[in-house]
Amino acid sequence: MGHEKPRLLIIGAGGFLGQHLARRAASSFEVFEADLKPLPGGRGLTIDTTSAASVSAAFRETKPHAVVLLAAISDIDECERRPDIAEAVNVRGTAHVAEECALSSARLVFTSSAAVFDGTKRGYLETDPPTAVSVYGKTKVRGEQLVVRTLPNAVILRLALVIGLADGGGTNAMLNKFREKLRAGEPVSVPDFEYRNPIDAGTLSNFVLDLLAVDSAAGVFHLGARESISRFELAVRLAGRMGFSNALIQRQTQPLAGRAPRGLDHFLVTAKIEGLCRTPVPSVDEVIERAIHGSPQSNS
Repeated sequence: MGHEKPRLLIIGAGGFLGQHLARRAASSFEVFEADLKPLPGGRGLTIDTTSAASVSAAFRETKPHAVVLLAAISDIDECERRPDIAEAVNVRGTAHVAEECALSSARLVFTSSAAVFDGTKRGYLETDPPTAVSVYGKTKVRGEQLVVRTLPNAVILRLALVIGLADGGGTNAMLNKFREKLRAGEPVSVPDFEYRNPIDAGTLSNFVLDLLAVDSAAGVFHLGARESISRFELAVRLAGRMGFSNALIQRQTQPLAGRAPRGLDHFLVTAKIEGLCRTPVPSVDEVIERAIHGSPQSNS
């Protein structure tokens, strides 16, 4: 008789990253998908992380060995407009999940953001102190602090920019929206002064599974491509790879009025995660290719 698979609860499974992770985790885990809204096909659980009772009920139903917390208000401008909602989801919601993990001895991977930094330094290490300038970044800092206090063995995975295609609409997949605009012949304005080291959703999922496979993995890890690239140049390369004219990509040279502050350079140094995980850290070109056409399955 075979051994039962460990149970993995993905909170925020309705987003494009959750979709990728659920597929890739299925060979190693019994996967439970949870989201605030019902998932297509009636699968999964509904969970409201701002409600301690809702989180507790999901844990009682699934009895997870491991949890990946993807759910967040990640729209930086929305957080700036509605700081109360950002606080409720990104801070209190995170606390509720971490507390349940502590009570049930479940491992936690919490996805955070390079927005915990102000973007004035070239190359951020995990040991650099947070210097967030936006409401979103500040809520992620407080979320991280709560996780560390509640669950010292948790993994906090900071990301500068995640790209990839979702299976359908209604997600936060930037690439789907980008492709739809280009198909319609609409120009897209992209800043040439913001630099990030992006990661595609498939490769990111492989790293999450690698981290879950290493019992000693704990603390903060940075993940992104080996090099950084401007958002403008990234958009130009993505458009070209998808067969669209680069003429549709317009260069934005100044921050737009009324938008939340954003860091200029959020390059995350990846040496720590490279030393622990089997999945190689990709180049920007590899990230672009995988974001559009898919990436290799994890060998975990």
